[in-house]
Amino acid sequence: MDDSLLQEISVDLYNALRGAEAIAPLTERYPQLTIEDAYGIQQHLMALRLDDGERVVGKKIGVTSQAVMTLLGVDQPDFGILTDAMVVNSGNAIATSSLIQPKAEGELAFVLKHDLMGPGITVADVLRATEGVMVCFEIVDSRIRDWKIKIQDTVADNASCGVFVLSDRLVPVQDVDLLHCGMVLEKNGEIVATGAGAATMGSPAVAVAWLANTLGRLGLSLKAGEVILSGSLGPMIAVKAGDNLRVSIGGVGSCSVRFT
Repeated sequence: MDDSLLQEISVDLYNALRGAEAIAPLTERYPQLTIEDAYGIQQHLMALRLDDGERVVGKKIGVTSQAVMTLLGVDQPDFGILTDAMVVNSGNAIATSSLIQPKAEGELAFVLKHDLMGPGITVADVLRATEGVMVCFEIVDSRIRDWKIKIQDTVADNASCGVFVLSDRLVPVQDVDLLHCGMVLEKNGEIVATGAGAATMGSPAVAVAWLANTLGRLGLSLKAGEVILSGSLGPMIAVKAGDNLRVSIGGVGSCSVRFT
């Protein structure tokens, strides 16, 4: 697709983001849209956000489970960009009026102490480059109406990222069993989802290595100091105003968030 059309689509998504109003699926309006086109739209969308004064603080990995890959008809994850405007501290509130159709996922966030530049990055490289891991909520939110998304829709929409919530505890990665660490997600005091590290491509570190290698083929790298959301450890949970959420991951800790 022509780059001017990709820019035009990015403006539609940007306006949807700022106005908290969903738009029709891009793949219905533009059946010719490819995944490569979608990443081009994502880049233009992020440029608009950076022009607003936002600052890149990390990356997120999505579509890490086989079930979601099958649903979207793909054989690999996707990624999006995190900015400082998306950060929420544990225990704080999120106004649902700022989002459209939010859902919550419990994840591990990797905090890097060294750059990672693919291709050729291994899990061992990821572990050496990681300062520590934190418990995280990713609050996913689609600007595509009714979550009627294909992979091109979510990629263009910055991998359906809304905001993310970080715990206040950074744990050395060598102290965590990344494969077997159990996750428990509670909503309003009731357990609504469980999972484990292995749900994310076999290990969250595998997902981070995938991202480093994928970016490396594009001439990009993961940077020291960045936060990398490694993918959901369980199902997405719909949320609304009045909900209180808490997620705990074995050996790492917990974080919480409420919605107003």
